[in-house]
Amino acid sequence: MPKVSVIIPAYNAMNYLPETVDSVLRQTFTDFEVLIIDDGSSDQIVQWVCELKDPQVKLISQENQGVSIARNTGIAHSQGEYVAFLDADDLWTPTKLEKQVICLDQNPSVGLVHTWMVLIDCKGKSSGRVMTSNAEGNAWKQLLEKNMVACSSVMVRRCCLQTVGGFEPNLNFAEDWDMWIRFSSHYPFAVIKEPLYYYRQVPNSLSKNIQVLEQALNLVIEKAFCSVTKELMYLKNHSYGYANLCLAWKALQSNCRDYNLASYYRQQAISYYPQLRYSREYMRLSVAITALQLFGTNNYSKLLELTYTLRRQILNFPNLSSINTFTIADKSTN
Repeated sequence: MPKVSVIIPAYNAMNYLPETVDSVLRQTFTDFEVLIIDDGSSDQIVQWVCELKDPQVKLISQENQGVSIARNTGIAHSQGEYVAFLDADDLWTPTKLEKQVICLDQNPSVGLVHTWMVLIDCKGKSSGRVMTSNAEGNAWKQLLEKNMVACSSVMVRRCCLQTVGGFEPNLNFAEDWDMWIRFSSHYPFAVIKEPLYYYRQVPNSLSKNIQVLEQALNLVIEKAFCSVTKELMYLKNHSYGYANLCLAWKALQSNCRDYNLASYYRQQAISYYPQLRYSREYMRLSVAITALQLFGTNNYSKLLELTYTLRRQILNFPNLSSINTFTIADKSTN
């Protein structure tokens, strides 16, 4: 039996999947299996896996049913004591699995361990901004407010999944947040305070995805607070506030970069949680919206690229080509 099962849901993901799998096969910890769940793809994934001829990599094909069911299929077929989740376009540093296995081995009460991260674009260029998280120990109240755990950074005990259950089948957005809320109500969390993976942000069509994301966030929040005590119900407005900040960033990150919609969600955020106007994230968002209004889409994109370049140079961030020695990623903001 492998020590770790790595689950990678894939739907027409061949643009990035080979690089993603390669980052797993380069791990310093080698006692693992890779379960790629082909969720009804129409690309060359079957042929590619056959040509790969790696005994650690297994392909499981199913009709297209969405990322939650794909991950649940992987969990059902997994054999490892620990389960790690990885999206088909994300990347790991070589020591990611090793450090998480050590953490779980040495802390038997911990059910989930995650790591820090940095954003890269579709071409693999890093924004140079580390996204940190302090969700550890009893993290339930923190996770009720907002998702502080990126899915591709997570390793869990497979036995804990039998208690918590799988990913919500009806969710294809924010399904990981729903899972972590449930997980944190049963088990302590641990975090490795190092940036151990790249999150690749690929701009999508705004009109469809942001509506589905908003519905998913609302569903997760309502579900999470349906059994919360009266003393903690004040956190519900906090949760809606942070959710609307997330939606505002998504409006800016879409192909059309809609600052009017971003401004709308920003206003919604502070209407739910007025104290957010003093947060660093709200201030960064406001600067981004203003810059987009003043400079227009093309110049705003150039300004972002200049900002990322300067940040990489100042902090001496590596290029994607040096992933075998060091990587970082950011999940949610420009």
